[in-house]
Amino acid sequence: MSDAKNREEGFAFMPKFDDRGLLTAVVVDSGSDAILMVAFMDEEALAATRRSGRAHFHSRSRGELWMKGESSGNVLNVDAILVDCDQDALILRCTPAGPTCHTGATSCFYRELDGDALRPVRT
Repeated sequence: MSDAKNREEGFAFMPKFDDRGLLTAVVVDSGSDAILMVAFMDEEALAATRRSGRAHFHSRSRGELWMKGESSGNVLNVDAILVDCDQDALILRCTPAGPTCHTGATSCFYRELDGDALRPVRT
C-alpha cells in the first residue's frame, strides 16, 4: 500500500505536517462538545502531548513549545486525539481545568460575526 493510501485508509499514525512542520489542532471540550480553541502542533508538541496527557502546542509567534496553562494553571487534560482522513489536522478532546481563552473566557470563540461587527455569542 502506498504511503498516501496507507495514510488515508490504513491504521498507521503518519502525521502529515505542513511545509512549516505544523498540524492544525482543534480543541473540543470532552463534556460539552464546545469548541474551545484552535492552535498548531509541531512534532515536539505532539510528542509532549502524547507523553504527558496535557495539551502542548507550537507558538508561531514565539517559535517555541508551550503547554496550555503553564502560567495560568488552566491546563487542558487530553482525553482523546482524533485524526482526520489525511492526518494533517487533529481534534483534541480535552477536559479543561479552567477557562481556555487567555481573556478569561471559557472558549476562544466567544464572539460571532454580525454584518461587519462582532457580538457576544448567545449561550
